[in-house]
Amino acid sequence: MESASTMVLTGGDGQRFRFDAGTLCLEFLLSGAVNPWERLHAPADLAEWIAVSRLGVDGPARADADELADAKRLRGAILSLAMEAVKDDAPGFKVAGVAEVRIDADPPRPHTILNELAAAPPPVPVMGAGRVREWAYPVTGSQFLSAVARDAIELFSGDRVERVRMCGGERCYLLFLDTSRPGARRWCSMDRCGNRQKLRTRRKIMK
Repeated sequence: MESASTMVLTGGDGQRFRFDAGTLCLEFLLSGAVNPWERLHAPADLAEWIAVSRLGVDGPARADADELADAKRLRGAILSLAMEAVKDDAPGFKVAGVAEVRIDADPPRPHTILNELAAAPPPVPVMGAGRVREWAYPVTGSQFLSAVARDAIELFSGDRVERVRMCGGERCYLLFLDTSRPGARRWCSMDRCGNRQKLRTRRKIMK
């Protein structure tokens, strides 16, 4: 994986590809909610995730067992809201297929979880040398989760929720915010599902 807005993922077939989830809260689903590989086994894994997230944490991060449990509750709440957002656009089998991948929770009140975790203090911005924006370190798990929860509240309570998408590729459940100007993004990555669809279309034409 890479920091900033793009992560390098490895598919079940071993292919590596770049993926931009478009926003912090949907990126957090990559920690285990929308792929078959759980990445948050221990508090240290959450601290590592903080460091590679698009939040841009270049210094120390730390997390404890309670924050790890909260991370999985938050992840489940975000997934629940994201699936509600895409259910009218994703084919039925795609939505049903999410049960095949890891979902740690199906919270009855996802909004309650978002509000609870957003209430904690977020990471504190500071000005570093050269007037560069940095964070007051160490960034804690609760601070990071507050930032993720606040991002989710902004996304799912505003107009941008209409641009939450599930990749159009077969058996690809990656969720992202379509930040393209025309709002026409369909694939997790043109290097992966986009190219596969082009090949399928070409084969049909050649038959």
